[in-house]
Amino acid sequence: MVFNITTVNLINALLICVGIGVCVLCFLQISASVHLQKTVRRYFQIFFLLILLYITAHLVRELWDGRPGRGVHTALYIVTFVEMLAAGFMSHLISLLVLFLTKPDSEARKPLFFALLALLALHAAILIVGCFTGWIYYFDEANVYHRGAAYTLSNLAPLGMLCIDVALLLRHGKRLSPRVRSAFWVYMIAPIAAILIQLVSYGVQFIIFATVGAAVYMFSVIVRSQNAEYAKQQLESSRIETELSMATRIQASMLPNIFPAFPERPEFEIFASMDPAKEVGGDFYDFFFVDENHLCMIMADVSGKGVPAALFMMASKIILQSSAGPGLSPAEILTRTNEAIRANNQEEMFVTVWLGILELSTGRLTAANAGHEKPIMKSPEGSFEVLMDKHGLVVGVMDGIRYRAYDVQLQPGSKLFLYTDGVPEASRADGEIFGIERTLAALNENPDANPVELLKNVRSAVDGFVRDAEQFDDLTMLCVEYKGTGSDAAASGDQ
Repeated sequence: MVFNITTVNLINALLICVGIGVCVLCFLQISASVHLQKTVRRYFQIFFLLILLYITAHLVRELWDGRPGRGVHTALYIVTFVEMLAAGFMSHLISLLVLFLTKPDSEARKPLFFALLALLALHAAILIVGCFTGWIYYFDEANVYHRGAAYTLSNLAPLGMLCIDVALLLRHGKRLSPRVRSAFWVYMIAPIAAILIQLVSYGVQFIIFATVGAAVYMFSVIVRSQNAEYAKQQLESSRIETELSMATRIQASMLPNIFPAFPERPEFEIFASMDPAKEVGGDFYDFFFVDENHLCMIMADVSGKGVPAALFMMASKIILQSSAGPGLSPAEILTRTNEAIRANNQEEMFVTVWLGILELSTGRLTAANAGHEKPIMKSPEGSFEVLMDKHGLVVGVMDGIRYRAYDVQLQPGSKLFLYTDGVPEASRADGEIFGIERTLAALNENPDANPVELLKNVRSAVDGFVRDAEQFDDLTMLCVEYKGTGSDAAASGDQ
C-alpha cells in the first residue's frame, strides 16, 4: 500500500498533527475552566471539536490524495465534504459567540440569529450540490484533488457570516473588553488572508494554520478575561461578605443581648432573640427603662429584607427610643415616631410596631399596636392566649396619624410573648405555614417555663416544622414574665 506524499504534503501533515494536539489540549483546558460562563464554555468545547474534525479530515485527505482505488475515490469525496462542512459550522459557531457576547438589542438579535441559520443552510446546500457536480472540488482518475470552477462559492456563506460578525463588532464592540475585541478581529482577519493566499496556491495549507492559531489566541484571551472577571467578582464577594459580617455584628450589638437582663430587678424576667433570614434583617426588639418604675418593650418589623431593611431598622429603633420620654404613653411615642420617620422617608418604607410600657409597681401594662402581630399573654393560672388588641396604621406611611393605647393588668406570674410574622409564617417546602395555633401549642407545651425556655420551645417547634426549608423571614421573639414586687415577686419566683 503506497501513499503519494510530497514534501508539501508531509509538511502539511506534520503541522496538522501539531494543530490536532493543540486543539485537544485547548478542549481539555476548556472543560476544566469552571470559571467560564456556561454558554461560552459550551461554545468553545463544540468549536474546538469542530476544528479537530476539520483538520483531521484535511489530514486524511492529504494522506489519501493520489492513492488509487475506487473506495478511496468515494472516501475522498466524503472526507472533503466533511472538512468543508465543518469549516462552515465553525464560522457559524463563532458568529453565535459574537452575537452572544456583544448583546445587541432584542429586536435585532432574532433576525441576526435566523440570518446565520440561513447562511449555514446555504453553505450545506452549496457543498451538497458541488459534491455531485464537481463545481466546488473533484478528484481525477488518479484520485488527485482539484478545485472546481465554482470553488469560490464554498467560501460564500462563511464570508457572509464574517460580515455579520464585523457589523456586530463595529456597532456593539465597545461592550467587550479591548483584548477580547481584538481577539475576535484577529480570528476574522487571519482566515481571510489565508483564503486569499490559497486562491492562488496549492502548497502549504495556510487556512489550517490561520484557523488553529487564531482560534487558540481568541480562546486564551477570552479565558484570561473571564478568569480576571471571576477573580474580581471573588474579591468583591469577599469584601461584601466581610462588610455583611460586620453589619451583622453591628446590628446584633444594637439590640439588648446581655442576659439575664437587669438581674438587680426582681419584678420581672425578660428574654429575647432575633435570627435574621439573611446576614442582616429588618426585625428588631428593644426593652429599656423609661424611669425607675416603667419598663418599655418594643417588637417591630420593617418592610423589606436585607441591608435596606437593616438600615431602616436601626434608624427606626433609635427614633423610637429617643421618642420614649418619661410620662409619655405608647400612643404618644408612636405618634412622635411616625412624624419623625415621615419627615425623611423618600424610599416610602414602613415599620409595624407593638410598644408597651409596664408599670412595675402595679403590673399595669399600657400598649399601642401599629399594624403589628397580636401579642400572646398568659395569666398566672391559665394558658397562653392571643390578646385581641386593636391595630393602628403602620408607622411611616401617612402623616397626621394618632394612635390609641389600651391597658392590660398583669398579675404576678403573668407572661407576655411578642413576636414578628416570621414565626407564624415560617413555611415548609410544600408551602404550609407554621401558623398561630402551632405557636400557641409550642408555648403551652410547658406554660410555666421561664422566658428563656419558652423561646427555645417555640424555636424548636418552628425548626421541627419547616425542617430543611430555607428560612424566608426573620424570626424575632420576646417574652417577659411579671413577678410583682416584694412578697409577690418572691412567691412568683417559688412557683
